[in-house]
Amino acid sequence: MKNLLLQIFTWWNGQTIGTRFFTWRNGKRVGEDEFGNVYYEGGTTSFGLPRRWVIYKGYAEASAIPPGWHGWMHYRTDVPPSKESYTVREWQKPHHENLTGTALAYKPKGSLDATGERPRVTGDYDAWTPGA
Repeated sequence: MKNLLLQIFTWWNGQTIGTRFFTWRNGKRVGEDEFGNVYYEGGTTSFGLPRRWVIYKGYAEASAIPPGWHGWMHYRTDVPPSKESYTVREWQKPHHENLTGTALAYKPKGSLDATGERPRVTGDYDAWTPGA
């Protein structure tokens, strides 16, 4: 019951009820990645390409798609990684959770979040005060 309510009222927890119905009607399961995300294909886009989509296991985060599946999802290849022996290249990095909005987010030098105070620069404006 909880899963059904999540599918009706949220879009960020896996699939919605509409996606479930669309997948049931049109989807052909193509494969699954190491994170448990399931990839589907079915129907065609307005450009005549096969429609492809992913149902995330848990929280829907697009950066959680591995490089091989990312290439297939964006039509860089017609063969999904489940049908070939895809090897990750040394320059491809493993997935790391998006930390934006958390205490562990990247804070560059000069960011107000990094030190709590912005360093003074030459173009700073000194406000006029009456009587000064």
